[in-house]
Amino acid sequence: WKRPWYFPRATESISQTLTRECMSVRQKVGILDASTLGKIDIQGPDAREFLNRIYTNNWSRLSVGRCKYGLMCTEDGMLFDDGVTACLGEQHFIMTTTTGGAARVLDWLENWLQTEWSDLRVFCNSVTDYWATIAISGPFSRELLSEITDIELDRSEFSFMDWRQGSVAGIPARVFRISFTGELSYEINVQVDYAAAIWDALIEHGAKYDICPYGTETMHILRAEKGFIIVGQDTDGSVTPKDLGLDWAVAKHKPFSFLGERGMERADCIRAERKQLVGLKTHDPAIILEEGSQIVFDPKQEKPMHMVGHVTSSYLSPILGRSIALALVEGGHHRLGETIYVASGEHKMRPAEVCPPVFYDPEGERQNG
Repeated sequence: WKRPWYFPRATESISQTLTRECMSVRQKVGILDASTLGKIDIQGPDAREFLNRIYTNNWSRLSVGRCKYGLMCTEDGMLFDDGVTACLGEQHFIMTTTTGGAARVLDWLENWLQTEWSDLRVFCNSVTDYWATIAISGPFSRELLSEITDIELDRSEFSFMDWRQGSVAGIPARVFRISFTGELSYEINVQVDYAAAIWDALIEHGAKYDICPYGTETMHILRAEKGFIIVGQDTDGSVTPKDLGLDWAVAKHKPFSFLGERGMERADCIRAERKQLVGLKTHDPAIILEEGSQIVFDPKQEKPMHMVGHVTSSYLSPILGRSIALALVEGGHHRLGETIYVASGEHKMRPAEVCPPVFYDPEGERQNG
């Protein structure tokens, strides 16, 4: 896929553009083409049982009209993919995957259905190319969408992690209230032939709110401010949900087994000193750490130094006015408030404070509003 990195105006530099795009989403409303997310249509009498085995959390009680975030692990307990799955009917679900993981996730599902769980009556079909997804995000997104839809958008009728069927700009659509920015957001799904018409309608009606198209780099900054992971960037095939602080998405008392359940209980997977996801704040807020940079606890130790982790994501946060980073650090969950040192390209060690990975709106008030 080719996706816009950013949308510069006139003579704007990339940093100026990213600042404008980020602040527009945080303060007004932004629009993003999210059509590249993988979409897998799952149907059949045993669809819920299948999801219970594939995902780490419980899907038995997800009602029609609701969505849930799920983690998918390999047999050894390591995170494989993540995404939001919506219940369209009692035996009908739509699963979203990471953009890069769409094909491998479908292969993964089919492999288990065809070789291990052939008794399950479930059918999976890729519909990634059939549905376009246009996300609007920001404080004015509800006002904007209300002008062109017949869906009731009041929070009492349409809350966070709900989805609704209706029309948008006169076009049949599924609208999902999910957020990858931490702001009030709506993801509008329409048949691909109507994508341009929906985009144009949103741009036209959004002019009064100073709507701003934003690209993938702004998307990355916004999600990092909220501590949202990207599989393959903040994970490397060697981290469990617990390492990422996502053990809340692992069912503790499931009456059935799921992929990775036994793997993540191995002695090595429950060590306190495993590499774990944390946030980093450089002592000098102007310094942006390089992604992939190695981390040490003691910068004065003899060489070769003992590396205890690395930076996975690093950006300048316009809303916070400083640099932020996510990193995998040995025993990181128990080191909050400590100072670690990050190697830079100038043979320097940059001090940084270990902090929680959620930098902005930790209570989630904005996305739930």
